Amino acid sequence: MKSSAVHRLRLVSAPEAVSFLVLLLCSVLKRTTDFNAVPVMGMVHGVLFVLYLLFLADAWKKQRWDARRGVLMFVLSVLPTGGFFAERMLAREEQEGYAPAGGAAEKAAA
Repeated sequence: MKSSAVHRLRLVSAPEAVSFLVLLLCSVLKRTTDFNAVPVMGMVHGVLFVLYLLFLADAWKKQRWDARRGVLMFVLSVLPTGGFFAERMLAREEQEGYAPAGGAAEKAAA
């Protein structure tokens, strides 16, 4: 089942992960050189993170994910490279479809 909510979450997950890594790099550069892009990258990352959380809440509700899957997607958002793993999981879900526990796929099989 293709879901626009899952697609939106997938589209923002990789850029959010990249912005997190660039923000970490800017933080190191701020402390080791005169280069200070932390305010700009902090804002970019903050906006992408908030979008990720909004899209996560929307996908969680529309896809009727169980708590374990929703929490996993949240935890991946706070890990520096977690967004890349989330994007891969969501891409697989878009291709194969995801049936929540007790969902329509189990009822149709019965």
